[in-house]
Amino acid sequence: MTNSVFIQRVVLRSYKSIAKCDIRLHPLTYLVGQNGAGKSNFLDALHFVRDALTGSLDNALSERGGLNEVRRRSSGHPNHIGIRLEFRLKDGREGWYAFRIGALASGGHEVQNEECVIGGMGKGPFFRIAKGQLQGSSETTFPAVTSDRLALVAVSGLTVFRPVFDGLTAMGFYNLNPKTMRELQKPQDGRLLKPVGENIASVINHLQRVAPDRMQSIKDYLQLVAPMVQGLERIAIGPMETLEFRQKVVGAQHPWRFLAQNMSDGTLRALGVLTALLQNNADYSPTVIGIEEPETALHPAASSALREVLGQAALHTQVLVTSHSPDLLDDHGIPPDAILAVVSEDGETKIAPLDAASRQMLREHLFSAGELLRLNQLSPDRRIIEQQDKSQAELFGETHS
Repeated sequence: MTNSVFIQRVVLRSYKSIAKCDIRLHPLTYLVGQNGAGKSNFLDALHFVRDALTGSLDNALSERGGLNEVRRRSSGHPNHIGIRLEFRLKDGREGWYAFRIGALASGGHEVQNEECVIGGMGKGPFFRIAKGQLQGSSETTFPAVTSDRLALVAVSGLTVFRPVFDGLTAMGFYNLNPKTMRELQKPQDGRLLKPVGENIASVINHLQRVAPDRMQSIKDYLQLVAPMVQGLERIAIGPMETLEFRQKVVGAQHPWRFLAQNMSDGTLRALGVLTALLQNNADYSPTVIGIEEPETALHPAASSALREVLGQAALHTQVLVTSHSPDLLDDHGIPPDAILAVVSEDGETKIAPLDAASRQMLREHLFSAGELLRLNQLSPDRRIIEQQDKSQAELFGETHS
């Protein structure tokens, strides 16, 4: 599954409740912790990068309440946010993309520093920018940049940097909302499912046309988690569209048809999760799929099917999952490296791999991760947290961890 890893390492500074973070990701990574620990904030940092590149930095900040709501407000911490993503492109080249955003006295914001390097500094394409001024680049021509926008958007017009832009904008993050999925939807681009499922009818329609095998897998898994559902399809209602489900009804010879507005939260959310995970197809391939608590509204008996889908998806697309469900983690096959423990201490989110005792118990199959979670024994490695507290990894340039 290692080929599915796009984001290898994430370094964060002062992003919401996360004062500092330096962790490595795997093909399938579970971020596990109690409600309010800050799991969602970690995923949102990656989502923020995607939003700032596909839309604008200003909109990405505004959608989150502005810079003051995004950066961590605490004495002793810097007044800027910093993000560094180390990646592996489809052709095997590695590199990093990093930026730091700070506040202006006038109340606005500026990109203080931005850097993109492919293949290592001096070994391949790179650029470095400080407050809207180009400091260095491998390219003889360079587009105009400004300090209020991320330069990678403009630089994506250069062939050498396009794979980085494409990879970062092909990340998808989901917190599916059954209420939104029930509503009639305007036909939209169905290549990538949107965050709360607001274009799911278009995605199902797209998959039916270009990837019928993936669509069949979604139907098969949906029947495992919701046995009464016999099938589904996209239908048009005037200028709008929705989903129509075929469902068993006691005493009926044939399945009855129900529109999405008549389906349960659990069925719609399960469909959204399955579609997010299995939407990979020849026409469009997400690089990262991040899902908030995919087990929500599902019966515990569906956990094994959900784990199977997560594993299948991670063969092709890097998958990040937040969870506090012992049922989802109740599998001896989940490797210790796939779990990151997330805790909140004095309002500060800390993220680290599991401690040595937890890892040993999982390796020796003495307990499953779910059993350790029930016992409140799925603990982060305190040594790593202390190292993160003492020294922060550099956002820019070659780093070592």
